[in-house]
Amino acid sequence: MSGLSLSSPASPEVDLGGGDLTLVVVVGVIALLALAVAAGLVREVLAAGQGTDKMQEIARAVQEGASAYLKRQFRTVAVFVVLIPLVLLLLPADSTSERIGRSVFFVIGALFSATTGFAGMWLAVRGNVRVAAAAREDGGEKKAMRIAFRTGGVAGMFTVGLGLFGAAVVVLAYKGDAPKVLEGFGFGAALLAMFMRVGGGIFTKAADVGADLVGKVEQGIPEDDPRNAATIADNVGDNVGDCAGMAADLFESYAVMLVAALILGTAAFGTEGLVFPLIVPMIGVITAVIGIFAVAPRDGDRSGMSAINRGFFISAIISAVLVAIAAFAYLPASFAELSGVTDPAIQRLDADPRWVALGAVVIGIVLASAIQLLTGYFTETNRKPVKEVTNSSRTGPATVILSGISLGLESAVYTALVIAAAVYGAFLLGFGNTTVALFAVAMAGTGLLTTVGVIVSMDTFGPVSDNAQGIAEMSGDVEGEGAAVLERLDAVGNTTKAITKGIAIATAVLAATALFGSFRTTVVGALADASASAKDALGSFSTFSLSIDSPNVLIGLIVGAAVVFLFSGLAIAAVGRAAGRVVVEVREQFRTKPGIMDYTEKPDYDRVVDICTRDAQRELATPGLLAIMTPIAVGFAFGYAPLGAFLGGAIACGVLMAVFLSNSGGAWDNAKKLVEEGHLGGKGSPAHEATVIGDTVGDPFKDTAGPAINPLIKVMNLVALLIADAVVTYAGNVALRVGVTVVAVGVVVVAIVISKRRADPIGSDAGPSEPAVGGAGDSGVVGSGTSGGSDASGRAGASGPARAEARAAAGVGGAAVPEPAKGEAEPAEVGPEPGRESSATP
Repeated sequence: MSGLSLSSPASPEVDLGGGDLTLVVVVGVIALLALAVAAGLVREVLAAGQGTDKMQEIARAVQEGASAYLKRQFRTVAVFVVLIPLVLLLLPADSTSERIGRSVFFVIGALFSATTGFAGMWLAVRGNVRVAAAAREDGGEKKAMRIAFRTGGVAGMFTVGLGLFGAAVVVLAYKGDAPKVLEGFGFGAALLAMFMRVGGGIFTKAADVGADLVGKVEQGIPEDDPRNAATIADNVGDNVGDCAGMAADLFESYAVMLVAALILGTAAFGTEGLVFPLIVPMIGVITAVIGIFAVAPRDGDRSGMSAINRGFFISAIISAVLVAIAAFAYLPASFAELSGVTDPAIQRLDADPRWVALGAVVIGIVLASAIQLLTGYFTETNRKPVKEVTNSSRTGPATVILSGISLGLESAVYTALVIAAAVYGAFLLGFGNTTVALFAVAMAGTGLLTTVGVIVSMDTFGPVSDNAQGIAEMSGDVEGEGAAVLERLDAVGNTTKAITKGIAIATAVLAATALFGSFRTTVVGALADASASAKDALGSFSTFSLSIDSPNVLIGLIVGAAVVFLFSGLAIAAVGRAAGRVVVEVREQFRTKPGIMDYTEKPDYDRVVDICTRDAQRELATPGLLAIMTPIAVGFAFGYAPLGAFLGGAIACGVLMAVFLSNSGGAWDNAKKLVEEGHLGGKGSPAHEATVIGDTVGDPFKDTAGPAINPLIKVMNLVALLIADAVVTYAGNVALRVGVTVVAVGVVVVAIVISKRRADPIGSDAGPSEPAVGGAGDSGVVGSGTSGGSDASGRAGASGPARAEARAAAGVGGAAVPEPAKGEAEPAEVGPEPGRESSATP
């Protein structure tokens, strides 16, 4: 960073006057209006019809399971929410008021994050049945899509409303001290989001993998078949993982980005830097409402993604225009005119702060658009990459897995380059001053988050559509065009989930980079106030430096990257163990209740829901402790410079790993969808079995480990930010440093050992080790000649001439359609379909 000013930023003299306080009050009011819009959307969704009694019965089972899971999870994480504020009271602060406020707002941040996730999930498990019912009506696709997207809009409004309201309240209460208090608010939101991401991801993918392996692969029955005991748990998991988890994730991104923007803003822009970062997301609230209502399918749309893209880009463009107006109306024309800036280096900058702020925000908005297009290219069903993965299924599951891995690795590079370009572009707006440059990066993040209301809506749209199709499949009451409508919405939902994961990753990187700037600012201030003994212990690092030629710093970099791998491995292993228990349970039910296959006996759905819930909570603590304790261990063992390198390694490795996992999983999922639409032999074919196996591998990739890396990065950055002052202050206290390091390392080691010692469910006494498949004379499973199984469309069937003829035509009497005889033509490769070109190009 040659040529950049690395001097300690002078302490800004922030004094919010009457006009600025009025603006902050307006921000708070707009935030409350977002919650009012959410209430209106709730009423609109709940007013829609719920379909048949059977559909409503299934929906109630999903509602009860999702509610029971979240209640148990909140009880589990309550321990952390109670204990951590007590620890925060022990950390250094400028005043007792600041120390107490940091702890209090940690709890508020956690509660707001939980509320956001719960609210989004609460309506999602009620909107799903209404989407399924709407699909049965005339003009069903438009009605169903509107209900699904506005269901997601509630989660979006809660995300922006509560996040902005919390920040506004802190600024009103603490004024210039608000950034330090907001560290607690952001930490509470981030920690709870990580728990919800990890726990929800373990639940949903344990159920999904277990349901697919036993149902589709072993028993040959379709997805969401009511004979599969894991079906209800699978649908519950979609909501606790993708609705509650993603809403909490993006809420904490919102909160954390505001933390970084306000910390850096007060240093770079003074009083204006404390207010303008609130004005930008306030504009985002207004444009999010416009974007949500702009998502309305039109007759000329090529797919549902066209309507969603339209709403997203309308919101983004209006945001850019309104931010430009706000910047030129509120900010002065020169840095010398900024209120409360005392750093001479900043005052002398020959630049216009209005253009700096506007340019940074526009970079963030453009980044969101670029990530949407890029992720869509790699995960949409009608784009070349997914079609290549689909075609690889002609040679078996191994080539499906290989093609998906290569796609994920390649897409990670392009995504990382786009994010890096955005960060560097924002950094250049600092005109040589590091403090201003890092504030520009934070403002790019707030620019990206002006679209967060629409982004959360897009994400929730996915599980709502998936659940709607599941309810239709289980009830058997949605057929013909209605079933086709739900199939198309589900495919669009897979793409929106992949896109929002990509954008969430981008927000995590920008937030982490901005927090890294806040970490630097805090360390520089602590070094200036450090005692002589602390400076002696720091040696050459007594002035701020992250010199990579120091072995300690290099160790920090390596450990930071390694933690991402360990975290991902723990999350995927947890899914594997939980899924194993689900597989054992579902196999056991098929073995002991042979009447399940001919509908004379009913599976025990609650048993599988309970297994997933219990295992998700049991596996929750280890990844959480890893995220909290590793930065503490590195910081107190090696110092602030290795801790800074640790954060850099985690950010760099985290973005690549998260994109790889997310896009690989998304491509495998949509490759399966393509086959299920009738390509390469359709459902029940060898290609279908291969893509189902690929999808089961991708499930924990895209819905557990990948998404959880986002809050992991931010939690570690916030922990580092909170302990930075203590790491510098106590650098000369060897006994304290050793004691803290030993405790932190010991906690992580014990948690990992306990996790590794958990019993492997496969081969245990819980059930048979072999699937009950094949020609068992009276087992009632596929191949036994019973009426169970699936028809040509993959729909569950009990009996009847039509079903029997369809089954015979599809070859579904055994587990798969036979291979073509010698000389017969193999199924054609998946190619372009007329009228199904993508609405997004890279």
